[in-house]
Amino acid sequence: MAGAAVVTARTAANVGTTGVRDGYALDEARLARWMEAHVEGFSGPLAVEQFRGGQSNPTYKLVTPRRSYVLRRKPPGVLLKGAHAVEREARVLQALGRTGYPVAHVFGLCTDDSVIGSWFYVMEMVEGRIFWDATFADVARHERAAYFDAMNEAIAALHRLDSHDLSLDDYGRPGNYFERQIARWSRQYLADAEAGRDPGMDRLVEWLPRHIPACEEARIVHGDFRCDNMIFHPSEPRILAVLDWELSTIGHPLADFAYHAMMYRMPPEIVAGLRGADLAALGIPGEAEYISAYCGRVGRPTIGQADYAFYLAFNFFRLAAIFHGIKGRAIRGTAASAHARERARSFPLLVALACESLEACR
Repeated sequence: MAGAAVVTARTAANVGTTGVRDGYALDEARLARWMEAHVEGFSGPLAVEQFRGGQSNPTYKLVTPRRSYVLRRKPPGVLLKGAHAVEREARVLQALGRTGYPVAHVFGLCTDDSVIGSWFYVMEMVEGRIFWDATFADVARHERAAYFDAMNEAIAALHRLDSHDLSLDDYGRPGNYFERQIARWSRQYLADAEAGRDPGMDRLVEWLPRHIPACEEARIVHGDFRCDNMIFHPSEPRILAVLDWELSTIGHPLADFAYHAMMYRMPPEIVAGLRGADLAALGIPGEAEYISAYCGRVGRPTIGQADYAFYLAFNFFRLAAIFHGIKGRAIRGTAASAHARERARSFPLLVALACESLEACR
């Protein structure tokens, strides 16, 4: 299937809501009682729908006569230790919201499994546009650069924040970020025997920890900063909310930025990517220009080519490990998304892209 067709199919698979899928039903009466007690202004009756997208934490639309809400929960079934930490998502959203950073308002967190069967939090439903295609095909050519500039400013603004000022000093360990992250995703990859092994992935598990750049920085990082994890204003190049903070922590800002800028190397059939696109014809800034804009906003010199290649290799490896986990959940029947098997099939290509970046490190 051609890249554009895959993007179209993925958009259709992710946009909007559907009935709650088998295995993900909630006790709506108990949920309504919890919301009456914990969500200011809540008034039923309550109807529950499930968003089509979402690979990890199942996400629901809660509809009432007055307004709609969004609920994110831990998935059912046996979970890997430390994964699906919705309580961390809620905490960082609340902290960032107090600074005026564009995130959805959190109404409450529930850590009582008896309500719906797993921990969850409820946040506001932000209305706007989500772009599943990194070319921003639905935007006029002369406006696209402004949308990219908005994304660039948003990730730079995040990296300018001080975790101490947000009372998030303990949100992650400062230092040895790459070492810890490589170890974490290596463990998750190696632990999921049902999803199988890959020679390229095994090579990355061995190579990456031995070639970490000698630089230590610590900032709040999002971990999955992509255009399809943002809600844009209905008609303006302005971000109303950055979504999906499950992978956020205290980490290296250049790792976070490289993950975002990885869109320039990413085939569109995997996730929102620009590989193979004619950027000049589309009115989209080039990769070097985009990197320079970020560096200017955070007040740093340009990123060295060898280090940047490592950051890309690391991020393709990390995303491959995530997709490997999706593959395992699809095999076990616990994947949150209806198109998890499509993601699982992309795992070998992500490994190949990580190895391609690895070669550029030398």
